[in-house]
Amino acid sequence: MPLNLIFVLFISFKIALHPFYISLTEIRYNEQTKSLEIAQKIFWDDLEVALGELNQTKINFLKPENQEHLDQMIEAYLLKHNQIIVNNQKVKLAYLGYEVEEDAAWFYLEAPRINSPKRVEIQSDILIEQFPGQQNIINFFVGNKPKSLILQKGKERGTLSF
Repeated sequence: MPLNLIFVLFISFKIALHPFYISLTEIRYNEQTKSLEIAQKIFWDDLEVALGELNQTKINFLKPENQEHLDQMIEAYLLKHNQIIVNNQKVKLAYLGYEVEEDAAWFYLEAPRINSPKRVEIQSDILIEQFPGQQNIINFFVGNKPKSLILQKGKERGTLSF
């Protein structure tokens, strides 16, 4: 067996044993409605672990026994683990719902009545307690000017200026 093939098999095996933990959050400032529109992509199986530990129950994300109860758990978790301060004012987030997309789900939040962001402080510690290697990527758009943060254990908060 060629050495390159052995190396590729070894690396593939290591990756399979050590999955990566990541979420993606897109925050867009809507100038017309003066609101933040937030879409957060999280691997639903990892969120099952976090919600199960916090609520001391088994969570079945794809076939929940009680959809309303699952929505309440998701809402409480997301609102607790996402905080945004715009221009020195804490933003009140509202949970809108979610949709499943293969291995992950998109969660939607919004914040109305927001003045044009000049300075934004974001705290996101989604899944960090359960998965210390978790990285939360934040892309914040004001107009066509995106700015990004990578938040992780020990650096759960970051600041952006526009």
